[in-house]
Amino acid sequence: MKTILHISKYYYPDLGGIETVAMYLAEGMKAYRNIVLCFATDGMYSEEDIHGVAVYRVPVNFSFMSQDVAFSYRKVLCRLLRQERPDAVHVHCPNPFVYPLVCCCVSRETKVILHWHSDILAKGLMYQLVRPFELALLRRADIIVSTSPQYIPDSRPLQQHTAKVHVAQNGLITARFDLQPGDEEKIRELRERYSGKTIVFTCGRHIPYKGLDTLIRSDAFIQGDCVILIGGKGPIDEELKTIPCSSRVKFLGRLLDDRLRQYLHAADIFAFPSCTKAEAFGIALAEAMYCRCAPVSCDIPGSGVGWVSIGGETGIVVQPGDAKELAQAIDTLIADSDLRTRYAEAAHQRIISNFTMEKAVAAMNDIYREVLG
Repeated sequence: MKTILHISKYYYPDLGGIETVAMYLAEGMKAYRNIVLCFATDGMYSEEDIHGVAVYRVPVNFSFMSQDVAFSYRKVLCRLLRQERPDAVHVHCPNPFVYPLVCCCVSRETKVILHWHSDILAKGLMYQLVRPFELALLRRADIIVSTSPQYIPDSRPLQQHTAKVHVAQNGLITARFDLQPGDEEKIRELRERYSGKTIVFTCGRHIPYKGLDTLIRSDAFIQGDCVILIGGKGPIDEELKTIPCSSRVKFLGRLLDDRLRQYLHAADIFAFPSCTKAEAFGIALAEAMYCRCAPVSCDIPGSGVGWVSIGGETGIVVQPGDAKELAQAIDTLIADSDLRTRYAEAAHQRIISNFTMEKAVAAMNDIYREVLG
């Protein structure tokens, strides 16, 4: 059985979009022995078995411009390469700290697969320092994986390497979003709490590219009877709460898995106002679509968001940052329940047909067979 060493910034139970992809690939690609190397978030080195996957966590010494730095990382990486002799190293990008380490430590006999979740969008001093290593790693890679075909043409780092770029979509672990015992009662309570109003919901990390300021400003233009529920937390929480809006805009804070699932099933409309290609795919959008929320998303050049939800087919697509257009789209769905239902069902079917964990694992298995033989 061939061995794959996955290098992810973090790993379960630390979860984000990239971490979720790394987890379901490591657990789902059962034809291979999978090992994970990642940063520890508790400051302690650890080795553990998580659902049959060996996970090695390296403690972080400090962070510089949002990038973790671990002095012992090279030592652990080289030890794993010697002991486990992986057939391939699968690097989830961006994670610039590991780029020079992979280039200098991984032998030419070992295949290198880059999973290109996103470009490094900051173009300041940090990127100027990182770029030579990024270029070296792109040259070294045997295969580069993009999460959508739309991302490739607008990605400057990938332009010189398109011949070895393949597409493997992200996938949704659908079992996490199927109704569980007790959910229907909780969903009914949520709908009663908001007096049967149309529920417009969004959830995610509160950072600038998520466009939550546009959603809050759209409140002033929405004519329909609704509530706007904003889940999640992040560094711009307090800034968002200073934007003038009516009492129908409510901040819910961080939602744990069960509560998030219940809100998604209770909601009628999912607002996804992300406004830059930093939103490379839209896992939260896919989750809402699976739960039959009619989506309103943005037309972001170079992003896979438009691949997940198709305007006029699975939902409405508006221009990024346009609060009035976002409000008009929400009003359209509030006023037309038949259209809302039609989009919601089409959205659900699109996820089932294209963006499940099983579909994503199958696509990656095809790529592995090509690179490993």
